[in-house]
Amino acid sequence: MKFKILTDLSGERMYAGQIINYIVTPLLNIPMRWTTEIKHVEEGQFFVDEQRFGPYAFWHHKHFFKAVEDGIELTDIVDYALPLGPLGRLAHWLFVKRQLDYIFNFRFQKLEKMFGGK
Repeated sequence: MKFKILTDLSGERMYAGQIINYIVTPLLNIPMRWTTEIKHVEEGQFFVDEQRFGPYAFWHHKHFFKAVEDGIELTDIVDYALPLGPLGRLAHWLFVKRQLDYIFNFRFQKLEKMFGGK
């Protein structure tokens, strides 16, 4: 999706109400803006982001962190819906689910490489 974060997050702690802007290219290499808001933060435990503007009809993403013997376990729970009713469901079946799986697998591999996970 050529995911690019536009908001400068350097040196800033995450907080409820924080707005983060991105450029994504979910379809036909056409860039579009995606804006999310951090809704809840419990530092070291979890945070939740929700879409304000973007490609989804609904996006609610929970990130949970849990200390385990060899480091930190990250669990994502994503609830989302696509616009356009039956057309959106077809798009989900054709490519959206595969794109999301790719994104989360890519992140998993990067985190494993960065932090030396098992």
